[in-house]
Amino acid sequence: MEDTQNSMPGSIAASKLSSRTAQPGQNATKRLQTELMQLMTSPAPGISAFPSADGNLLVWGATIEGPADTPYDGLTLKLSFEFPANYPYIAPTVLFKTPIYHPNVDFSGRICLDILKDKWTPAYNIQTVLLSLQSLLGEPNNASPLNGEAAELWDKDPACFKAKVMERHKDIGDE
Repeated sequence: MEDTQNSMPGSIAASKLSSRTAQPGQNATKRLQTELMQLMTSPAPGISAFPSADGNLLVWGATIEGPADTPYDGLTLKLSFEFPANYPYIAPTVLFKTPIYHPNVDFSGRICLDILKDKWTPAYNIQTVLLSLQSLLGEPNNASPLNGEAAELWDKDPACFKAKVMERHKDIGDE
């Protein structure tokens, strides 16, 4: 009888063990399927997200409705999510696809938000990211702007800021 407890790596026992571990991206896919069900069964007002039409669960599109009593009130903003194979342990890459004028978003749609960088934890999910972004629309972090002009106008000239928001905002069709 073979002693498999102390087998060398690469032996039959080790290969059986490795065949039981998840393939890269498999855990991410399971997590994203669960999150999709949560978004469908318990939607939060003003946000939505779905996987891409080609069925790739690692690429999603999302929308945020601009919060009331903010310069974004009445606007619909589209975003993209790209999930790494080791999601939820690593944050997704999230970009605004709709052109937006905001202190924490650059003109390429990149977002400066701590939970998408160094404050990310696996406890966050698509819904919490979207709700955080929706909140950021009304309460930017002007201490850490990607768009310095927008941060300055937010504080000093709200009417001019709103005009720049409307000038920059463009509805984009489904891609």
